[in-house]
Amino acid sequence: MSRGNNFDLLRLVFASIVMLVHLHALSAEPALAFLSVALSSELAVEGFFVISGYLVVMSYERSTGLKDYWEKRIRRIYPAYAAVVLGCGLFGWLITASSTADYFAGAWLRYVAANLVFLNFLAPELPGVFADNPWHAVNGALWTIKLEVGFYIIVPLLVWSARRSGPWIVVGVVYVASVLYPMLLERVIHGAGKETYQILARQLPGQLAYFAMGAGAWWYRGIPRRRMLVAMGVALPLLIFMPVLLQPIFRPLALGVVVIGAAVALPRIGNAGRYGDFSYGLYIMHFPVIQVLVSEGWFRAAPLATSAASVTFVAAAAWLSWNVIERPMLKASSHYVKAVASPAPEPS
Repeated sequence: MSRGNNFDLLRLVFASIVMLVHLHALSAEPALAFLSVALSSELAVEGFFVISGYLVVMSYERSTGLKDYWEKRIRRIYPAYAAVVLGCGLFGWLITASSTADYFAGAWLRYVAANLVFLNFLAPELPGVFADNPWHAVNGALWTIKLEVGFYIIVPLLVWSARRSGPWIVVGVVYVASVLYPMLLERVIHGAGKETYQILARQLPGQLAYFAMGAGAWWYRGIPRRRMLVAMGVALPLLIFMPVLLQPIFRPLALGVVVIGAAVALPRIGNAGRYGDFSYGLYIMHFPVIQVLVSEGWFRAAPLATSAASVTFVAAAAWLSWNVIERPMLKASSHYVKAVASPAPEPS
């Protein structure tokens, strides 16, 4: 891979998009509706999955073994993740409408236990916290981390299969299975309701097509830059103007081409990782910060000013997370550590 790429920048952009969309979604303030109209958090999350496919498969193939691979993955995501889960659990006591005895009871223990092992859907709420908000979940953004861990688990199998059968066969099989999954699911649970379908459809293997596109891009990273730019030119209008009926089939393909092309074929735009990788902290911390400001009534009083305050609070929290929790836990060989001291963005 070229030393100059835009992976760090894209991660930061995608995390920021999710946060901005949630400013409107969580507050339900009409003055912020333009954020949900102009931006797509769904597209941003899918873009994350594409990048993850590229970088995680690369990380596995550059690891000395499974132990090294898992150590890198755990060091990167779990310390900050656990800190957010425990931090929310403790901070919730300060704003809960429940008594101390009721708060630190079974529901609190279920929240902490379920979320620490990525089973956020089992206990998304804390007793008496955000009960009057439009959304009651403490940190609804964490559902994607469960999928990331799922990706990590299947990567050794994907790489083993690619080495035996060829990358395109593996990418093709995974892509088709992932695209068919929500279609078959819709038929099976037709009477269960739209909400149930949406929850199940976004779980594995429903998101694997995006990850597979990133993995395939890593395996075939030798494609000339000119060809990638041509592919982007075809994929971008397809992604924008694609008919609704074709989106389940071709959206992962089109988005994968656009995201990977923007990362490695376009000229490098600055060094987004120069002062640290704040995208992860931004992503896992923005939801509870916004929820607190919603519960305190800040958005009702001044939606635009509170949005600016939210972004400022989250940026500060992400900076603190990187410097106090994330970076100290990484190996010295990690890309995220090297990028602070060097412009070369080679992920490990």
